[in-house]
This record gives sequence, C-alpha cells and structure tokens, in this order.
Amino acid sequence: MVQLNGNSLTVESFHQIVLGFEPVALSEEAKKNIRDARSIVDTAIKKGDRVYSINTGFGYLSKVTVPNEKLKELQVNLIRSHASGIGEVHTETESRAILLLRTNVLAKGFSGVRLELVELLVEMLNRKVHPVIPTKGSVGASGDLAPLAHLAAVVLGEGEAYFEGKRMSGKAALEKAGIKAIELAPKEGLSLINGTQQMTALGVLTLKKAEELADLADLIASASLDGVLGTEKAFAAWVHETRPYQGQKRSAELVRRFMEGSEIAKSHEGCDRVQDPYSFRCAPQVHGAIRELLRFVRETLSVELNAATDNPLVNSKTGELISQGNFHGQPVAFGLDILGMALSELSSLSERRTAKLIDPQFSSLPAFLVKDEGVNSGFMIPHVAAAALVSENKLLSHPASTDSIPTSNEKEDHVSMGPLAARKAKTALQNTTYVLAIEALAACQALDFRKPLKPGQGPAFLHREIRKQVATLEVDRYFHSDIETAFKLLDSGELYQRGNQEGLWR
Repeated sequence: MVQLNGNSLTVESFHQIVLGFEPVALSEEAKKNIRDARSIVDTAIKKGDRVYSINTGFGYLSKVTVPNEKLKELQVNLIRSHASGIGEVHTETESRAILLLRTNVLAKGFSGVRLELVELLVEMLNRKVHPVIPTKGSVGASGDLAPLAHLAAVVLGEGEAYFEGKRMSGKAALEKAGIKAIELAPKEGLSLINGTQQMTALGVLTLKKAEELADLADLIASASLDGVLGTEKAFAAWVHETRPYQGQKRSAELVRRFMEGSEIAKSHEGCDRVQDPYSFRCAPQVHGAIRELLRFVRETLSVELNAATDNPLVNSKTGELISQGNFHGQPVAFGLDILGMALSELSSLSERRTAKLIDPQFSSLPAFLVKDEGVNSGFMIPHVAAAALVSENKLLSHPASTDSIPTSNEKEDHVSMGPLAARKAKTALQNTTYVLAIEALAACQALDFRKPLKPGQGPAFLHREIRKQVATLEVDRYFHSDIETAFKLLDSGELYQRGNQEGLWR
C-alpha cells in the first residue's frame, strides 16, 4: 500500500498505482495536515472574513460577496457550470492518473478541505471508480478547470464514471462500489478543480514510454547499423568522453554493447567506406540530447507530482489564506512541449535510417528490401508512412506554451496551454513508436539478407523477438498488420521488458 502525503509521490510510485493498481492510503501526517488546514478555513468562515472561493464568486466574479446561506450552493454550482469539457474522453488509465494526482495534492494539507472528502477520493482509487473526463476544454491556468470539474461531479454523485469496465452515471458507479457521495463544504469545489493534474498526468504517462523508447531507439539503430554494413567505430568510449554529456555517453555505450559479437561488422572491416551518414554516426549525439531533455522533463514533472496548486492556499502554521498563482501550468507546459520536440527528433533520425536501409545504392541490398523488386514494392510505402508521421511530428513540435488567450473577462489574462502541450506530446509519442516500429521491421529484413553472418547481440535479440510475430517479407502482403504488430510490441512495453530480463539495459 502506497502512503499518500502530498510530498513523496514519485514517477515510479505513480505508475505502481495507476498501471499496477497498487492500493493507497493517507498517511497519519497527511490526515493531521488536512485537519489543521480545514480548521483555518472554518475559522475564517465563523469570523466572516471575505476570502476568495469561500464566500465570493470565481474569476471575474470574485468581487461578488456570497451570503452564508448560499455557500453550499456556490460550491455545487461551480462544479456544474465548470463541467464543460469537450470532445473525446480520457482513457480509464488517464482518468485514474488524474484522480491520483488530485488526491495527492489535497493530501498535502494546503487546500483546506475536509478529511472525509480526501478519504472519498482514496476510496474511488482503491475501488477503481474512474471519472469520465473529456480531453478538451482547459487552457492550463486557474488549473485544468473543466476536466477536473468532471472528476468533481462524480464526488457529488453526478456526471459519469467507469466502474468494472463499464461507463455509467457517477451516482451508479459510487453506489455499485459502495461509496457514498458527499456534499461539498465551502472552498471544496474550487479545491477539487484548481490545479494542473490533467496535463501532469498525461505528461507522466507519456514520459515513462518515452524513456523506454529512447533505449529501444538505440537498440533498433544498432540493428540498422548492422543491416547497412555500418561501423561501430564512431561509438568508441573515448570519443564520447571528449564531449561528456551523460545522455550521449549512455547511447554510445548501449550501441557498443549491442554490437558485440557481430560477424556482419567483422566482415567489412577493410571496406572503403570512411564514415556513415549522420543518422547512424551521430545517433549518440542526437539520441543523447533527447535523453538530456527527458531528464529535464522528469525533474519538472517530479516537482509537479507533489505541488500544491490550489487557490487560495491555506497555511495551517501561520493561519494565512493567500490568493496566488500556483495553478498556472507554465512549468509543465514548457516541459511537455520539450517532450514533444524530443520525440519528434527521435522519429526524424529513425526515418532517415529506414531511408538508407531501402536504398540499394547505399545498402547494397535489393531496392525496398524485397526480392524481385518491381513486381514487389516491399518497404516502399511503409517508409512513406514513416515520413508522413515525421512531418506530422514537426507540426506537433510547434510550442503550445508560447500561446495564450485571455479568459474570464480578462481576469485570467495569461494562460499556459499545458493540456494542449500534453495532448501533442502524447500524439508525438504514438507517431514516433510507429516510425521506430517500421525501422525495426526494415532492419530485421536487412539482417535476413545478411545471413548466414550473425548480427551483434542487440540486433540478434531484436530480430528474434520481431520474427516471433512477423515473418520475413518474401513477397508483398498486407503490410498494415505487420506494422501494427511491431507497434504493439514496442508500445505495450513487452519488448522493453524482455530486453530488461536479458540485461540489455543494465
């Protein structure tokens, strides 16, 4: 059981809870902090202090004072009016991730909500009640208001939720799970929806796969290197010590290890090719730079996982209730734009290697990696598909975080567009996985033509795992199925885990 306290959630424990369904509980420290913060809110209400979101309207309407007899109505109306999400809905996994992060924020003890509200969210996580949350409608400042309002609606017994794999009303989901809906007390409505949890949840889910994909890209690149009779000399350790970026050193180290035992490499040691194209020779420099960016994104998201992003914030030690701007998603938006850019470059280099594999003048292999070319088109159009995805990724690399549009009658006059950055990064991840899947298929086809010479241990592993599910291309066939199979092998984590079991990433 993972203890939630708003301070110690990591990328790894996040995935344990979201993907592994590890149960959670509030720590005793968290419970005390939640109670102490709530006492500050209750005191302010009793004293009649005028505090934003407790007894005022929201945003532009913050000048409007709300009488005590309408404070509960204020909270309910907030959720209903803000539940204005648009378009397709998040997957259950994404919804669970958003729910976890909102629970962890409230557990930190700076929100001023009641303990029973946070305990209800914990029960939803443990009993797998996942709100139905539309993907669009947030500008990423004042928090991800619209998406999180759909989460909050389920707390009230409204909206929709998934339970036991079925989509139903929020009321039915809670009832089936044995959870009682709650009436919101003053401040609790805004505390449920004021934060960066939609963009952060998507970002952490994308980051994990991107980190695995960086390792897989080095593996696939080594198979392509063997496939085109490239040289591993440019990956020598001392070369990369002269420009000692950690990411660059890591990528070069992996390719060196993968190329160990390659009979193909030994067969052309005396050839007249002095150096390989950049997409091969500069793979450590480009893949390494991508690793550096992924490390920055991990650092950013690791902070945001445990950040208090409510407004106003409650300090139970000083008694302060302060309106501020921690809900602004700019740090996350920057990070997720960078994540999308990194993935775009990973796909760009991969597509270039595929282009070299299918070029007979460079690879000395049959055109498009198929026998009887002309009658057969081989990898011609899979490469075109990869090129299309790479160009799409270039468009997706245009930053969302540099855009802004004023909302709430200019009260909220600068926004982060972090949710858009998160969705772009997610799409770029999928595109890049497809591009690498196509390269993997092409590289394995090239290795088939190099037989009986054996490739390095990394390419041999990749070839074996691909060939378990996709046969060598002898004549043209329905290629879509092959691409989807290779994509799933990469996207599911199956190939990465098998490589991990064999010590490839040690």
